Amino acid sequence: MTAFTVGLGCDRGVLLETVREAVQAALAEAGATREQVTAAATITLKKDEAALLALAEEYGWPLHFYEAEQLAAVPVPHPSETVRRYTGTPSVSEAAALLAAGPDTPMSALLVEKHKLRGVDGRNATVSIARKNP
Repeated sequence: MTAFTVGLGCDRGVLLETVREAVQAALAEAGATREQVTAAATITLKKDEAALLALAEEYGWPLHFYEAEQLAAVPVPHPSETVRRYTGTPSVSEAAALLAAGPDTPMSALLVEKHKLRGVDGRNATVSIARKNP
């Protein structure tokens, strides 16, 4: 069975429902199930983000946190200067998914590059999914 990792980015104060909806849509796009996900990951800045913590607990996923410098060192297909301005790295979800997938995971392992959703709360969630290195 193929295993996947999920990279998560979001606006501060995002609702769990928004993150859940974004993750479900990204998994569907990847043709993956949540049972195939071995880990979720995000930036250390989000270590207290209630919706991300609640989602990882709900799905039984370990949640890994990476420093901005670690994320910034990962080549990604869609770097963002806006994200860099707020977080210190041009990518959170794509880079986090790749780092969680294992060392030296190539950009080509990204099955869902940057699935964005603006929820009913008006806040954004971004999800990326990578194929885990065997």
